[in-house]
Amino acid sequence: MPDIEYVVLLDDDGEAIGTAPKDSVHGTETALHLAFSCYVLDDAGRVLVTRRALDKRTWPGVWTNSFCGHPGPDEPVLAAVQRRAAYELGLDLTDIEVVLPRFRYRATDASGIVEHGLCPVYAARATAEPILNPLEVVDAEWVAPADLAISLRATPWAFSPWLVLQSPQLPLFTRHPSA
Repeated sequence: MPDIEYVVLLDDDGEAIGTAPKDSVHGTETALHLAFSCYVLDDAGRVLVTRRALDKRTWPGVWTNSFCGHPGPDEPVLAAVQRRAAYELGLDLTDIEVVLPRFRYRATDASGIVEHGLCPVYAARATAEPILNPLEVVDAEWVAPADLAISLRATPWAFSPWLVLQSPQLPLFTRHPSA
């Protein structure tokens, strides 16, 4: 990964208006920027959930979707999805598709750091087990989407806010596993 990671800043309509170092946009005053989330499924229809590394700046140690990230300036979002899958989980993905193209959220963690992103959500398939990058992920589990949905309703505080907000809108939580 580059020494300084840049993110794409957006206006209220979701149009790019510039770039900024990633560290400068994750604070108590966070500009709207482009991000993405990805849910990785296996051949059994289970979804991979991960626990964020304990030294992550935002939501450390919290369970979340498979992985997230930020496209760099002039980087297609799909390329960023593939890059982060390899970096965080050592995975090559197949059948990558956007499932929520315009998901947007703003959330503040316990330390006051704000996430504010236009965050298209992807689903993909993995044909191998993840190899966790400890700088990003401390644990991972394959779970049935129905079981994850129950946990999200029972203990939303144990999960990232974007996972809690995205899940009711995602087809993987509403369709039969064999679909």
